[in-house]
Amino acid sequence: MDRKYRLAVGTLLVLAWIFNAAGAAADKVYIDIDAPGFQQFPVAICDFQIKTGDPSKESVDLSDSVRRYLDLTGIFRVLDKKSFLEGVEPGSPEIIRFSDWSVIGADFLLRGNLTVRGKDVFAESRLYDVTRGQMLFEKKYSGITDDLQSVALSIASDILLALTGDPGDFHTKIAFVIKKKSSSDIFTMNYDASDVKNLTNDHSIVAAPRWSPDGRYFAYTSYKNGRPMVFLRHLKTGKEKILASFSGLNLCGSFSPDSKKILLTLSKDGNEEIYVLDIETMNLRQLTHSFSIDVSPAWSPDGRKIAFVSNRSGSPQIFVMEADGNNVKRITFEGNYNTSPSWSPRGGRIAYEGLINRKYQIFSVDDEGNNLIQLTFDDADNEYPSWSPSGRQIVFHSRQNARSRICIMNANGMNFRILKESGDFLVMPAWSPRSEQK
Repeated sequence: MDRKYRLAVGTLLVLAWIFNAAGAAADKVYIDIDAPGFQQFPVAICDFQIKTGDPSKESVDLSDSVRRYLDLTGIFRVLDKKSFLEGVEPGSPEIIRFSDWSVIGADFLLRGNLTVRGKDVFAESRLYDVTRGQMLFEKKYSGITDDLQSVALSIASDILLALTGDPGDFHTKIAFVIKKKSSSDIFTMNYDASDVKNLTNDHSIVAAPRWSPDGRYFAYTSYKNGRPMVFLRHLKTGKEKILASFSGLNLCGSFSPDSKKILLTLSKDGNEEIYVLDIETMNLRQLTHSFSIDVSPAWSPDGRKIAFVSNRSGSPQIFVMEADGNNVKRITFEGNYNTSPSWSPRGGRIAYEGLINRKYQIFSVDDEGNNLIQLTFDDADNEYPSWSPSGRQIVFHSRQNARSRICIMNANGMNFRILKESGDFLVMPAWSPRSEQK
């Protein structure tokens, strides 16, 4: 992909009863994962004990799934079961010897029971603060044996909520483009890389996938009608409508925080400029007025500002302006090629890709242009960052040699993991908002 093109495109669940200290736990943050000296928190997760019914592998499967989901966050260090000193006898009263867990280095402990009745499962989970020697919550869940992953997701999400004040990114999806030869389409996958599905079947050139913050819509640019147009799809009904089909470039930007407007890059008047479109009224308003190329607009989470890319200073750089197009300010000065801005949902920081030593790396900077941090340092081209709803993880595309990957890392650049790898071209990942737990 040449630089000119790059610049242009730059289920159940929770029956939750909260006992004892659970009410307090919901309001109290037990661990600060944003502290400068953050280290992973050690947690011990016991196998769920069969309470009634025939013993089965479901209890181990459920426990292993919770372990795996917590490990994906990069926040926890899940302790090996072989290190556990305290056993649990099925049907025995809940007696916690906290010293046995403290001595193996656990800060937190999860124990629980599981009842299996045919295809129905009923789980109880109890989270303990080992250091304080107290229960943080006790909750109940129901599901089916064929969908234990949903139960595990909700347990992991509740643990994260109790300890950090945020439920995490478990109930999310990631959209991305797969390019094969001369055509491409948009696919989605879950947070854990499972359930890869087609979102489009255009078999054309597609670009710039964008989710609406309310989870109702998906927008993207496609050449399926012979030239670039911006399409809006209702995710529940599947109905599509064209948002922009002007002459020249029609490129999709981000939605407004209330999902009622969308940013566009259009060249209908001969030069790439940024516009805002009211989705209901189709009222279009131009925001930038420059002889330069202005592309890749991204709304701030409070809706007051817009980050975008412009070459008005001589090379592609990140700029920030007010939502009405006023008070334009350049915020990147290191390097001569910076693009693909993505605004953290928590506000304050913008992730982007920058060219350094002939490789594209991911950086983040605050919205005033200060506190620059380089997040990737490998020998790959790392591009198209997109923040998770929690603002604590970033998904991005990484390409090295003939292999292309969709990867995730924590906002500080740690806990790198590969979601999907292919010989095909995987680009432009976009993180969805959280879905409702059903």
